[in-house]
Amino acid sequence: MNGTAQWRGSDLARQIVVLSAVSFMLIAAVIGAGAFGNSAVQDQQGGALNTDGSYLAPAGPAFSIWSVIYLGLIAYSIWQALPRQRTTPRQRALGWLIALTMTLNGLWLVAARFGTLFLTVVVIVLLLAALGWTFRVAVATREPRGGVLDSVLIDGVTGLHLGWVTLATVANTAAWLTTIVPPSWEQGADAIGIAVLIVVALIGLAIAWRSSWRVTPAIALAWGLSWLAVERFTGEPQSGPIGATALVVAAVVLLPPVIVRVLRLIRPSVD
Repeated sequence: MNGTAQWRGSDLARQIVVLSAVSFMLIAAVIGAGAFGNSAVQDQQGGALNTDGSYLAPAGPAFSIWSVIYLGLIAYSIWQALPRQRTTPRQRALGWLIALTMTLNGLWLVAARFGTLFLTVVVIVLLLAALGWTFRVAVATREPRGGVLDSVLIDGVTGLHLGWVTLATVANTAAWLTTIVPPSWEQGADAIGIAVLIVVALIGLAIAWRSSWRVTPAIALAWGLSWLAVERFTGEPQSGPIGATALVVAAVVLLPPVIVRVLRLIRPSVD
């Protein structure tokens, strides 16, 4: 009886923590968007986080994916708070982890507003690690007949969050490094940028492979890479080689999981 009561108390606490985490994240996002007279995120840290902050920064429209991710996290937070979700094994496995990712998401915005550029790098690396672990658990605990809401609000939203933050970590780190490396390094910007994007391709393929070719991380990553290409072709600083490489990497990351997905729809036996 005692054990059952403890489980119920822990389950209720988890639901409350998830709702608290999403509230904190949304408050931080509103402030980060420039509400209440604050400067927007892209104008903080001396403009280092703007689209012209480095050779690996995507164009402004890329960040609209946050709206989809936030809406998904809000929907998940409400759904997981329903009484019938309180004791499900998957919520027990993932609720605390998703709360952690939302908290780190909000903390990044706090770091951007009140901290240093290096601190934003530290926080976003922690967020990326937390998302990687969360997505790994989501894949491991997914049941074939878990339902559409379960698939979309856990696997789908977490996958988009992971894919986007993978590229955001690269852009954030590049923005910080741009502020501290000697100006002479700009002569090798194309080569460095291309090398980094090749690593991004390998990471994207590794995520797809390790997640049994889930497509949502690839969609978010390819989205960001496409807008990175747009910014390098049309914005500042310009770089045709980096822009072209970003488009190739977007295709490399996206096509394999999409092809596997289509093959599985046609032939369910395809592994």
